[in-house]
Amino acid sequence: MQDVKSEVTLDDLALRLRNAYTGGTVPPLRDGLDPVDAAGAYAVQEINTRYWQGQGRRIVGRKAGLTAKAVQTQLGVDQPDFGVLFDDMQVADGATLSPARCIQPKAEAEIAFVLGSDLPSVDTTPEQVAEAVATVHAAIEIVDSRIADWKITFADTVADNGSSAFFVLADEGKPLPGLDLYTAGMVMEINGEVASLGVAAAALGHPLNAAAWLARTLAARGDPLKAGDVLLAGALGPMVALTPGDRVRAVVGGIGECSFTYGDA
Repeated sequence: MQDVKSEVTLDDLALRLRNAYTGGTVPPLRDGLDPVDAAGAYAVQEINTRYWQGQGRRIVGRKAGLTAKAVQTQLGVDQPDFGVLFDDMQVADGATLSPARCIQPKAEAEIAFVLGSDLPSVDTTPEQVAEAVATVHAAIEIVDSRIADWKITFADTVADNGSSAFFVLADEGKPLPGLDLYTAGMVMEINGEVASLGVAAAALGHPLNAAAWLARTLAARGDPLKAGDVLLAGALGPMVALTPGDRVRAVVGGIGECSFTYGDA
């Protein structure tokens, strides 16, 4: 019997995912991508990244994903991943995100860094990340899968740009010195009710660990983090599905808070 997978190219999978943004979800990519094929999955992500850049979208940073054990457990995966942040993915603090722009979104609270200098080394340490950080922000990532019913493998989410969609940064950023990025507690509220709890150490043991992993990984790929980049360091607790009308607020102890409304203005 002929191998069906051999007939499905990485370009085919990339196009399938692009079309899903407007045409709705697609089945898992297993007809053309093995669930643990990281190289193939990142190749698909790269095809779409270059396509979207060609359409005028501008890269403003990166996200580290699957850094919290709670989220890995939710999605049945066991290692981090990364995705690209484009300029049109940022939702202003306190603004509204239209449900028409989403498919099956979930929100998760994070710590974000804005870099003040480049991180070009494949041996970047957490200490070197700390030296490069200009400001630290409370953040919310709105993740969204183009894969039907979130039935994703590691390869599915990587190919799908880390299941990313939008992000919110607190308007006020703080300098890193003096901040406790290890024990800082996180509370995410939906409509004033506690929906998710976590702690900064959930992100690979420390948000700077997650940031250093991302810096090393991107440097090894020849696409290092640069001054001005936004870096989402990973979820601090479980993600929560969104319903139109939801008001979402994330508070990270000692760092700040941010919010958005999932609904039409």
